[in-house]
Amino acid sequence: MPRRSPEDRSPSQVDVARAAGVSAQTVSRVISGNSNVRPETARRVMTAVDAVGYRLHAAAASLASGRTRTLGVILVSSGRYSTSAILLGVEAVAAESGYTVTTASVPQHSAPAAFVEAFERLERQGSEGIVFLAPVGYLAEALGARTERTPTVGHRQSDSTGIDALVDQRAIARMATEYLLELGHRSVWHVSGDEFWQESKARREEWEAVLEEHGITPPPVIPADWSPESGYRAGRTLAAIPDATAVFVSSDEMAFGVIRALHEAGRIVPDEISVASVDDIALAAYAAPALTTVRQPFEQVGRATATRVIDMIEKREPGATERLHPELIVRASTAPPKP
Repeated sequence: MPRRSPEDRSPSQVDVARAAGVSAQTVSRVISGNSNVRPETARRVMTAVDAVGYRLHAAAASLASGRTRTLGVILVSSGRYSTSAILLGVEAVAAESGYTVTTASVPQHSAPAAFVEAFERLERQGSEGIVFLAPVGYLAEALGARTERTPTVGHRQSDSTGIDALVDQRAIARMATEYLLELGHRSVWHVSGDEFWQESKARREEWEAVLEEHGITPPPVIPADWSPESGYRAGRTLAAIPDATAVFVSSDEMAFGVIRALHEAGRIVPDEISVASVDDIALAAYAAPALTTVRQPFEQVGRATATRVIDMIEKREPGATERLHPELIVRASTAPPKP
């Protein structure tokens, strides 16, 4: 049997060390999950791991260190764009820090017990920290001491679980509603998201507050559930209201349904009714007409959330939580009202 040449051998930790400009002992510490390594050094080592093609043996590293270097993510299986976009940011930071990500999905509108079961399942699978991409505000009591024994963070507001709202959802609603009023509309209708979610309630309350500040009695909320289909149903309701000239929709995906229903009813957007929404998903710029929307920095939210939970796992002093700012993106779906 022919002997393998040196060029045929698998990359070793020595090769990783040479590529990263560190010692082989440092590479070993990073791979085994030793926290006594500076974050920038760990990132340089993991970049070198990818560059030289070194294969990490996760099971062996876990046995050696007593750590799994795994983040668990709990998400609601609603199919929302925002959840998948935030998850990309979580996965990016995890990879940069030498962690893997495992997820647990919970059906929409599940009882707290389903979230508790998902939390415990991720713990059993070895997750060192948990990220919630779910409406956790009402879960504080059910989660109880679990969030104390396992580092837990999320991007939605809940004082009891130490979770910060990184993007001010009230500011989003104010930005969209005030913009429509500044165009000259006498009132603004609202298609709400699912009240299961904290941001839906925050946006609805701020929309009402802005109208009241302008001396306008808020019209009835048109309820929906984040899906384009629910937006379509809301749009049919809106189309039957002759004096409605502007609407703030709580997500782009619902706005697509609203615009479709208005078009079918012969209500021209934006000539007869302006539509503004939230998120700025990739398709928003290609809607007909292109959608005016408030952009949310989803990937940055995911990155900030993952960074915080990894800091907690590594027992590092977390940096100050920086608010991420939404941005109004004006496109063709909004215009001043016609005389």
